[in-house]
Amino acid sequence: MGISRDSTHKKRSTGGLMPVHRKKRAQQKGRPQSMTKLTTKSNILEEKKRVRSIRVRGGGIKQRALRLFEGNFSWGTYSITRKTKILDVKYNATNNELVKTNTLVKNSIVEIDSTPFKEWFKLKCGLDIGPKKQDPVTHNNSSNKNDSKSNANELTIEKNILEQFQHQRVLACITSRPGQSGRADGYILEGKELEFYIKKLQSKKK
Repeated sequence: MGISRDSTHKKRSTGGLMPVHRKKRAQQKGRPQSMTKLTTKSNILEEKKRVRSIRVRGGGIKQRALRLFEGNFSWGTYSITRKTKILDVKYNATNNELVKTNTLVKNSIVEIDSTPFKEWFKLKCGLDIGPKKQDPVTHNNSSNKNDSKSNANELTIEKNILEQFQHQRVLACITSRPGQSGRADGYILEGKELEFYIKKLQSKKK
């Protein structure tokens, strides 16, 4: 039996069967899931990223990612976007098997490398928020007196994010659809959303 995306085989809201008044149509055909995998191989570039082009109905082209290792992630507080490596899949509300197999889908919670964002923060504010465990909220750069006033409002980072920067790994959410667009882009988690997923991960460990 083939994969179909029709609704004729589904039941009514009352539980009754829908009457089948016609045969299946070609427009109702479906395709297997792409199940994009996170790869960490670094010896051959072709093995790290694998994207296939697929012709779809109407002559359009979809980019189906089979293996990915990086993506563009944004930091909403400072309105910056950097390309960085995806290190691990940490949580998926749909199925835990997608976490065990390192499968990248939309709304997956992943760990990304914080190095590009750390370098930007050091260049912008003159502060190192890396593993040296310096507190950027209380630390001021006395050498750049002219920049101290302009950067005063930028020296506040959430405690949870600061702890992640010290481990060089930051939690992020994927907002693109790797099986449709061939990309794994997203944003860094902040605020209550970050607290929510931290609690989820801690309860999962217990």
